[in-house]
Amino acid sequence: MMGKSLAEAAIQTGTAIEEIEDYWKYRSDSYSDLNIEELNSWKRNAWAKLILHYAPARTFMKVLDIGTGPGFFAINLALRGYDVTAVDVTPEMLDRARDNADAYGASVRFLHQRGEKLDFPDESFDLIVNRNVTWNLEYPIHALAEWRRVLKKGGRIIYFDANWYKYLFDQEAAEQSAQDSRNLKEQFPLYYEHVQRDILFEQDRMEEIARTLPLSNVERPQWDRKILNSLGMPRIVIAPSINERIYDEQEQVRYHSIPMFMVCAEK
Repeated sequence: MMGKSLAEAAIQTGTAIEEIEDYWKYRSDSYSDLNIEELNSWKRNAWAKLILHYAPARTFMKVLDIGTGPGFFAINLALRGYDVTAVDVTPEMLDRARDNADAYGASVRFLHQRGEKLDFPDESFDLIVNRNVTWNLEYPIHALAEWRRVLKKGGRIIYFDANWYKYLFDQEAAEQSAQDSRNLKEQFPLYYEHVQRDILFEQDRMEEIARTLPLSNVERPQWDRKILNSLGMPRIVIAPSINERIYDEQEQVRYHSIPMFMVCAEK
């Protein structure tokens, strides 16, 4: 089993993590606006229902939200009475998260930590959650090992992600993504124009970063199952697509060929 010392020894702060931090620093305000929209919509209950369906059947849970961003998962679960700690590598995201938690009256401990190197004792949490985090990681195997380390026996890791940048490496995926864009333009032209304005400046920058990250060009969630098994977590449930449960009609068209998946693994 990969212990904390090995994970620490393998991780060095380099240009990739600096680029990732800088990108999400730039995105902190706009991403916070998106999270607030979710907290004020049907998605808030949809996400909580999905997470708690797969969470351990425990009345009280200590929850760790990794890569919390502006705090959507952390606030959502804290408002349901759980003891929530949330970490992120970007200080500006944590600032937005604290403001959002205060606005909603949610009690959350927000800490500046990197997902691949957590500063918690072994077996500290009943539930670990995150969304759209693993694809950002320079050292995803070390991250999963760390998450397992801080998870209590019988606890669960539940995370959500997608093959966001597979189209950079796969022609078929690129063609499907382009078709999604055409369908969106045809069916929801105003939403399409809004999306184009939002991504025009940032897409090239994020694609450049994605080309350097190890999970941009692997088959997921197949990769996730293999690694979690190798880390000693054989009880794994995977939902290949949760799009219909967490996306509105426009988003389902936009992300038709890039479904968000769920991974749930028990220690």
